Amino acid sequence: MTDQTVNTDGVRLSGHAADEKSRFLGRTRELKELRADIERAGLDTLSGRKAPRARVLLIAGRPGSGRTALAEELVRQVADRYDDGVLRARLSEPDGTPVPLGHTARELLAALKLPTPAGAAADDLAEALRTALADRRALVLLDDAADAEQVDALLPDTPDCLVVAVSSGPLTGISDVRPCTLGGLDTKSALELLTRHTGSVRITVDPRAAEGLVEECQGHPAALTLAGGWLAARPKAAVADLAKHLHTEGEGTPLSRVFGLVYTSLPAPSARMLRLLALAPAGLVDPHTAASLAGCSVGDAHAALDEFVALGLLRAADSPLPQYEVPGCLHPLLKALAQSQDRPGELQLARARMLERTVRLLQSCRVITETDSPEAREKLQGMPRAVRFPSPRAAEEWLRLRRPALLAAARLAVADGELDTLARRLMSQLVKAMVAHFGTRAAAPDLYGIHRLVLDVAERRDLPREKAAALLNLGDLDAQTGRTTEALARYRAALDAGREANDPYASGRAMESVGGAHLELGDYDRAADWFGRALAECLARDERAAAARLYGRIAAAHTYAGRYGEAQRGWRTAIARHRKNGDIASHARALSELARVQEYAGRPEESLRTCHEAVEWARRAEDVRLQAALQLRLADTLERLGDPASAQLHRGTAERLLGEEREEGEPEPRSLDPLAQDADTCEIRSASDED
Repeated sequence: MTDQTVNTDGVRLSGHAADEKSRFLGRTRELKELRADIERAGLDTLSGRKAPRARVLLIAGRPGSGRTALAEELVRQVADRYDDGVLRARLSEPDGTPVPLGHTARELLAALKLPTPAGAAADDLAEALRTALADRRALVLLDDAADAEQVDALLPDTPDCLVVAVSSGPLTGISDVRPCTLGGLDTKSALELLTRHTGSVRITVDPRAAEGLVEECQGHPAALTLAGGWLAARPKAAVADLAKHLHTEGEGTPLSRVFGLVYTSLPAPSARMLRLLALAPAGLVDPHTAASLAGCSVGDAHAALDEFVALGLLRAADSPLPQYEVPGCLHPLLKALAQSQDRPGELQLARARMLERTVRLLQSCRVITETDSPEAREKLQGMPRAVRFPSPRAAEEWLRLRRPALLAAARLAVADGELDTLARRLMSQLVKAMVAHFGTRAAAPDLYGIHRLVLDVAERRDLPREKAAALLNLGDLDAQTGRTTEALARYRAALDAGREANDPYASGRAMESVGGAHLELGDYDRAADWFGRALAECLARDERAAAARLYGRIAAAHTYAGRYGEAQRGWRTAIARHRKNGDIASHARALSELARVQEYAGRPEESLRTCHEAVEWARRAEDVRLQAALQLRLADTLERLGDPASAQLHRGTAERLLGEEREEGEPEPRSLDPLAQDADTCEIRSASDED
């Protein structure tokens, strides 16, 4: 197998021995013109004054014409003029679907190491990007622009920045755009591109045939790459035979004719796998994706993908994982083949197999983080070896590197406007895996996107139950990222949807969440009122654990409002219910909060007695952090009561407990205040959701 990666959307070839400059072929005239355009002063065509916005250079050409490679070479040559570096963004998926503005702006802000508020609107993120670039001198490469609006929304408001846009056609609507339209490569460069695949002997032996092949391909880099790959796989084939064969084909573009030749030369199983790659999310493929699409082993899929790379049909991604990209110029050809040669039911089944494999991988990715759970370890051992990860670190790295494909898989799962069981399971496992490895705050931007997908389908299909779940999830994200007012609005909308669906769980959960939002906003009376409404729902359904928790939340609202008598009564009721339910850990935490309220109420002796009782229950619950917190609270109370010696003993006990916990490798202590803990996140529910 060849040890090189072929970029069929340009004319860059990557190998171990080649440096960056020597890998680029031709386009000398175009580069000279583009650099001259940079030097030329930009004028606003209406006012005749220097343009207040960044200058735009447009490289236009068909997919596979080398437009991206030319843009990258231009960027390489002039990057040192821009002190704030180079920013890159791809504005379309391989299948031509435009990338949402908010996603692009967020990625560029992250590249600048600037904050990107989770949940922010796309226009706000674009404005933040333009503001950030206004006082910078940066070079921005926008690849695969679908239209002028995409580029215009991201243009920096300063002439000190330069934007290089790559598109199939003109960007009408943006003033003073400098277009550079690409045709084929010159003959010399095209022959060199072929030589890199076939070796020099076959080209120099019959130079006329080689030139004829270049002419048949019209100098199109992607077509030449495929032709070179076909010849490299057949050392005894003559260049003249290939040129003659392409000439007799006659119909179609040079790319489609060469692709047709390469495709028909593949064995039937490989040809089937290749055309099914049109279903790969975002055009990103790994051996698991290919294996599930084709219904073969992962090893066979990996070998086939490497063969496709050698033939120029795929690009090997620059990644520690075996990942591949379907070139944008080949995607429509593969899609047309799949639609013409595979029945709709077969395509649907292949898609389902791929999404099912993704669910399994995400489940394995999450379960491996639960190393302290015997159930999780047993579930992990029961999974097929092919979907198991060797370590939590390996799982996290896989999740990070496959993130674009996984998010695209989520979009694909609901692309037909349905929210079936498989789509629900995929969304649920993706959310769980991201939270397990990255945490809710770090993963919040992606989580917003996932839950908005569900909300969009639920609204279009009039599914009030799913709408309520999505709104609750989005509200939780708002609450956890400091957008409490927005969270309150979502929770109220979720309550309406829950009532419409006649879903008592969603309605009660929404009521409790509304109360939590009011508590965070400092409206303690409304918080207690909404907690009371949720409590009434729980009592009516005999949900004992939830009722005990809500008694505590009502007591918390009274505590914050300074109504310590009512707060004590609430905590005592919660304690009694937790004890009756057999929930030792919650019993200990409720006793801890009662002790806190007693101290606030000026009853330190009672607080000491309750604290000692809480320590005993925390010991039974094996909650080391709570034990340490209670020991520190005892120390503070004894200090105020004039007993420093006893206080010192309790502080020493707390330090010993925390030291033992750190030695055992426990995570950093979380908030010890159960008042700050909101209800559990509402999952995307499914009767067959695998947990």
